[in-house]
Order: sequence, then structure tokens, then C-alpha cells
Amino acid sequence: MTTLLPCEPAPLEPFGVALHAPRPGTPVDAIPVAALRSLTRDHHLVLLRGFDGFAGPEEMSAYCAQWGELSVWPFGTVLDLVEREQPEDHIFAAGHMPMHWDGMYREHVPEFQVFHCVQAPGAGNGGETTFSHTTAVLRDAGPDTVARWSQVTGTYHRAMEYYDSTTVAPVVDAHPVHGAPVIRYNEPTDAGDDSFVNHPDLTFTGLPADELDAFHRELRAALYDPAHLYAHAWRTGDVVLTDNHTLLHGRNAFTSGAPRHLRRVQVLGTPPLVNPGLVR
Repeated sequence: MTTLLPCEPAPLEPFGVALHAPRPGTPVDAIPVAALRSLTRDHHLVLLRGFDGFAGPEEMSAYCAQWGELSVWPFGTVLDLVEREQPEDHIFAAGHMPMHWDGMYREHVPEFQVFHCVQAPGAGNGGETTFSHTTAVLRDAGPDTVARWSQVTGTYHRAMEYYDSTTVAPVVDAHPVHGAPVIRYNEPTDAGDDSFVNHPDLTFTGLPADELDAFHRELRAALYDPAHLYAHAWRTGDVVLTDNHTLLHGRNAFTSGAPRHLRRVQVLGTPPLVNPGLVR
């Protein structure tokens, strides 16, 4: 596979690989999409750094269309992730974003995410995007722990600008492409935290009520264990490609007013995965 690449992949810790542009001005599309797709499926996260990125959202969308069918939202295919002055949802705020998977509230669950950093927040301002390798979490957990987690089902409801939906999903599920065990989980927020904008409504069943708090603590510790967590510190121009079926992702809080600006496109699988848990 590396013979198709303009540079050798370098490992990231604890997972993922990075491709560094061999020379200034090398365009992202110098790398065959088929090679990047394979790398992303094999390593779950690919960082492209130092490449000549996208001049604007239209160019980014056109590039991502080479990967497959794109998720289309009311705003189009490219979501601008930037702090708003008066955000109505936490995706447009500066606070911590809990772990989740993309598409959990929509008709189709995307296989890939493509992120482009238009403007980094700056050193010391936080805003890292966090990714947890859930197959590794399950691999490293003991069989009794996995069996206990497998009893739990989450029911998630969230109303925001682009949808008002409920989905039901077992915490331990199977990757829809190759069947490896993965975790589907929306990390709960502290309902008393008034700084968090637009709390989702989450319910978990399958364990006795007095065991659920311990379940959440245990699972959260595993998701954020340094052996499983990659926190990407953005540099302007970075492109990050991820396997949405394997990873959960979130965001570290950042300094309000910092110039953090990402763009994100979701690429559906072939065929598109109909969301198995969507109930409305």
C-alpha cells in the first residue's frame, strides 16, 4: 500500500498514522483515495499534515465525494465547527464535548469523517478533538467486564437545530463492515452543569439501578485511558480522516474566543448503513 503513497506513514500513539507532505504545496489529492480508505480502515485514524488543503467548503465537499456518498444536512455537506456568540447547542460552544458517534440521531450512520482545520485554536488554548479506540477498549477489558457492559442498552434523545430524534443502541455492538466488537455510547453529561449547552436526554437499562453509576465510571475510565485515547492537537491545515464505526469522539474544552475553526464532512459506507437504532 505504501508504494501508492508520496510518503511513509508514521505511527501515532496510541493508534492511527500520520502522513507528512513530502514537499510544501503537495495537494491532498496527490494521495489516492483508495489508499487512504484502506489506511483509515486499518488504523482507524489518518492525519494528513503539511499538505495543501481546501480553499473552501465547496472544494472540500468535491474532494470528499471521491470517497463515496456524502451525508447531506440542512446546511449542505460541510459543517463549520466554530464557536458562536450565543450557541444553542454544545457543538457551537467552547466547552467539553462528551464522547459519541456521528450519525447516531440520523437515518444513516457514516463510515468515515473528514475534518479540516481552517484555523487552529493556538497553543495552550485546548480544543483537541478526542478519539477513543473502542475495539481496543473491549480487547483490554476482562471478559467479565465486557459481559457486564454487554447487558447495557442506551436510549438517547437529543433535540437541536438539525434534528429532534431518539435512538436505542446496545453499548457493545458489532462493526457493520467486519464484525469486530465496538462500543456505541454517548457519554452522559452532568445535568447540573449549567455551562453545558443543550443536555441530551439519556437513559441506560440492563443493569440494576445501583450498578449503573459504577458502569459509567468504569466505561469512561477505559475510554479515556491513555492506551485507548488519541487527543488531536490541531494545526492549521491539518486533515484528519477517521473510522466512525470503530471510534467514539469528543472535544476538550477550549479558550472561549480562540480562533478554533474546523470543517467536517461525513462519508457514508457502501452501501449506506441504515441507522439500526433510530426510532424517530
